[in-house]
Amino acid sequence: MNERRNRRLMQLVRHVHGLMDIDDTQKNRDSQDHLGSLYANDKKFIFTDNNPHNMHGEWTHFISDKESADNTDDTVIFYCHGGGYMTGSCLYARSLTMKLAKYTHHDVFCFDYRLAPEHPYPAALEDALAAWEHILTQGHAPQNIIVAGDSAGGNLALALTLTLRLKNMELPKCLVLFSPWTDMTASSESYQTKLMLDPVLDPDYIRKAASSYLAGSEETSPFVSPLFADLTGFPPTYIQVGENEILLEDSVQLHRHLLECNVFTRIDIFSNMWHVFQMTPIRTAREAILKVNSFLKHLP
Repeated sequence: MNERRNRRLMQLVRHVHGLMDIDDTQKNRDSQDHLGSLYANDKKFIFTDNNPHNMHGEWTHFISDKESADNTDDTVIFYCHGGGYMTGSCLYARSLTMKLAKYTHHDVFCFDYRLAPEHPYPAALEDALAAWEHILTQGHAPQNIIVAGDSAGGNLALALTLTLRLKNMELPKCLVLFSPWTDMTASSESYQTKLMLDPVLDPDYIRKAASSYLAGSEETSPFVSPLFADLTGFPPTYIQVGENEILLEDSVQLHRHLLECNVFTRIDIFSNMWHVFQMTPIRTAREAILKVNSFLKHLP
């Protein structure tokens, strides 16, 4: 992407996110769902409701022109949507779950966990565990489940894996994390160094989201800030992050910590990209999801 086009695109992204009202959570939820609903008429996808334990969930299936010879196993993707634990839904996440289904040829399950501030920690984690147990009862074995998530959903994916390990339950096949939020102390250097470059996030929003979700809980608890957790024994973990986002160090430090815990991990930092750029209809987003597929095909 040339510099001029990239600058214009960044300005557009900044303008769109500038329309979001940090103080009107319900308005933001409704706006995100409206955007997600625009994907509902794509005839190459089948969306199937599947509701675990009093919450909404859905499977996304891509109807390919021909059967993929590369991915004929029983692997599925368990997707945790983002939104700062305050917004987001299966509907809004379709811009990512559809890409994952299309380019990995795996069905994707997403679920609507309870949101803060109405339902602070540990509500989302409890719902993630219930959704996990739900798809196990449907015949999906942990070794065939990829746990993925973006932003707060990446946080939730890590917290779920920690919970499974604590309960001596079998862990997923691997983790795929898009710009994961891993440190609720909001103290990393990139909050300052990337502040003027990030068109999506700002520190005030991050701190409000953390406060709403924590509701008095300790911000360094490993189940809300997985960067402070012992990640020994974690499954292979793939991380993608944009170069221009204030959460850059959340990903970089997570990758470093995973290596210290002897976990197989890989990180790709995408030049000039922003927070969860994979949701947008640009070529780099497609390339990023193809990198996910490559990672999955070359797991140790």
